[in-house]
Amino acid sequence: MIASMTGYAVKTLPTPIGMMTLELKSVNHRFLDAVFRQPEEFRQFEPLMRESLSARLNRGKLECRIGLVPNPDQTPTLQVNQATVSALLAAEQQVLALAGGAKGLTVSDILRWPGVLATDSVDTETLAGIVKGAIEAVLDDFIATRHREGDKLSAMLIDRIEQIEAIVKDITPLLPAVVAAYQQKLTERLQEVLEQGEESRIQQEVALFAQKIDVDEELTRLTTHCTEVRRILKKGGVVGKRLDFLMQELHREANTLGSKAANMEFTQASMDLKVLIEQMREQVQNIE
Repeated sequence: MIASMTGYAVKTLPTPIGMMTLELKSVNHRFLDAVFRQPEEFRQFEPLMRESLSARLNRGKLECRIGLVPNPDQTPTLQVNQATVSALLAAEQQVLALAGGAKGLTVSDILRWPGVLATDSVDTETLAGIVKGAIEAVLDDFIATRHREGDKLSAMLIDRIEQIEAIVKDITPLLPAVVAAYQQKLTERLQEVLEQGEESRIQQEVALFAQKIDVDEELTRLTTHCTEVRRILKKGGVVGKRLDFLMQELHREANTLGSKAANMEFTQASMDLKVLIEQMREQVQNIE
């Protein structure tokens, strides 16, 4: 099973401190890059959340949002950290001594200072466990959405592979007739040259013929690459970069086929192949 790098999930879970909402969404990216949006009291758990994400995800640009609605029937008890207030006031006196015209701290300033007010909230260890459980729960849903999207991408790629194989199958039997027609045309040109006795020109024309017509290797490699794409999709896992490489190889063969085309059928086949391969390449960019 393959996974898309595009995914979304949201969970709202009851906790001792209120209703926690955790939202996770992602788009494609070369590596794993996570950005967090959360209240200040959850910032200390960011390393814990990063560890959970990196353990289960490999690629994608992720945005993780945490919201908390406190329990309406729970009135927290506020306690003033006297040591912090004393240290803050002492620092204020030092500043005022150096700059007498400076404005002193108000009660509001002191209460807003980090660490001055403490509540009877859940202890850090318990809160860490809650966050850990929440991120794992939302990850289950998030990964499930990625896999569902991956199934759609896989089906799309298989469909394009089947179309590529059909094109190759259709034009392969035409190759002998194309060679024969081109050979007849070349023979007529060579007969004119033979009358002039230009042996070197004959050799040049024959060499050009061999280079122009020989597309059997390109057709074989196209089939081989299609088989490899099927194998990779069936195997699953983190295959995005491998598939991207195969798209480059498929495009190279289709492009060479077009440059060597000796008739309109092969030229059109090359164009059709490149359109299909480009459609695949765009979608492969979203695979983890």
